[in-house]
Amino acid sequence: MKLVDLLVGIEYEVITGSVDENITHVLYDSKFAKDESLFVSIVGTKVDGHKYINEVIKNGVRVIVVEKMVDINHKDITVIRVKDTRKALAMISSNFYGHPSKNIKLIGVTGTNGKTTTVFLINHILKEYGLKTGLIGTIECHIGDRIIESARTTPESLDLQKIFCDMGDSEVDTVVMEVSSHALDLDRVYNTEYDIGIFTNLSLDHLDYHKTMENYLDAKIKLFKICKNGVINIDDNVSNKIIRECTCDKIYTYSTEKKGADFFAKEIELTSKGVSFTLVFEGKDYLVNYKTPGKFSVYNALAAIAASYVRGVPIEDIIYHIGKFQGVRGRFQNIISEKGYSAIVDYAHSPDGLLNVLKSIKEFAVGRVITVVGCGGDRDSSKRPIMGKIASDYSDFVVITSDNPRTEIPENIIDQIEVGIMDTDCPYTKITDRQEGIEFALTMAEENDVVLIAGKGHETYQEIGKNRIHFNDVEIVLNYIQGES
Repeated sequence: MKLVDLLVGIEYEVITGSVDENITHVLYDSKFAKDESLFVSIVGTKVDGHKYINEVIKNGVRVIVVEKMVDINHKDITVIRVKDTRKALAMISSNFYGHPSKNIKLIGVTGTNGKTTTVFLINHILKEYGLKTGLIGTIECHIGDRIIESARTTPESLDLQKIFCDMGDSEVDTVVMEVSSHALDLDRVYNTEYDIGIFTNLSLDHLDYHKTMENYLDAKIKLFKICKNGVINIDDNVSNKIIRECTCDKIYTYSTEKKGADFFAKEIELTSKGVSFTLVFEGKDYLVNYKTPGKFSVYNALAAIAASYVRGVPIEDIIYHIGKFQGVRGRFQNIISEKGYSAIVDYAHSPDGLLNVLKSIKEFAVGRVITVVGCGGDRDSSKRPIMGKIASDYSDFVVITSDNPRTEIPENIIDQIEVGIMDTDCPYTKITDRQEGIEFALTMAEENDVVLIAGKGHETYQEIGKNRIHFNDVEIVLNYIQGES
């Protein structure tokens, strides 16, 4: 493909060289440099691609896209300057792969909590209804029946456009994906056309990156400026601002509190086996049964019902398929011991996420609630004492342990969590080794107790220093329980 064709829709300046160059590869990672490649120098949170320009040129790259003036001491190199290389990468990627998002129906889900489960639930409904679906999210990526492990919640724009292209080649007609605030802020989904955008909720998280809740919300709102239909949880306080600033053709609302919502849930029943509620839609009542416990499950179900309806699935079919959904790995995953206690593995890693899960457990727990909690290193430290306080408020015993400490000292993180617990009446212990912490909690458990293991959910690794080691909360629980029998 000619460089000039890749630059369609972009304002640019040719610093040196010619736009007649032939391009066979587009890249943003210097490790993949090769002949006839175009390298886009994006500025990351830790690394600036402009620093690797001379390196990629040595490895065969002949076209460089920059947003800064750089000194390139090589002949026969084409340099294109743009205002924003992240937006340029998204445009170039879309051009390179033939604008694949135009050929599929895209459903994007954003919000602090509930994204993964909502995406999997929508995917389940649409697939069971007969659509050929794709899924992109925190846990994994589905291209038809092919499953690929995910590296991040929302891929970089180049990788995302390639996935869309592969999905189109596999005759996928609808893609359901998580859209993170980072992805929106970093323009990973720029120049991507969504049919449906869903807002689940907003609560304290990612302030290490966004700095303020206002910035965090503004990032989320970006999704509703690039989608045709919006599906909004109007029980969340920020929903009015989203509706006010969005550019969607139509907005659909869902609620458990406001009867005027398009999709309203009443007569909610919460048990240890799941939830049931009456859906009020277009003046009619429908009974919905969903096998995942907790009030938050009602919201996830409402979002999925609304999106599936907008996509064209009849309400009766949606409700039938919701009843068959078996849940998501690492999301309120309930493992029953022969001794009669439950171990619940959940990804809850934000204050609001932990609060929702613990409130849900309290709604059905007969015995004690024992919570294993940690916080990730190199992330927003302000939430650590808050997480500790929430754990102590809703638990009978708390085990503070490591999550993914990354480059921080694990004991320092644990001490910061402890600040939120130490002045409460809740007994607790500190165990740095996560496996030991989990096993200690399970040792304490008796019949009818519930052990919540929060923070990592589906993850199969632990990040210590700059290394990833194999670690799986579910495996640890299963191995321990098997050893009991």
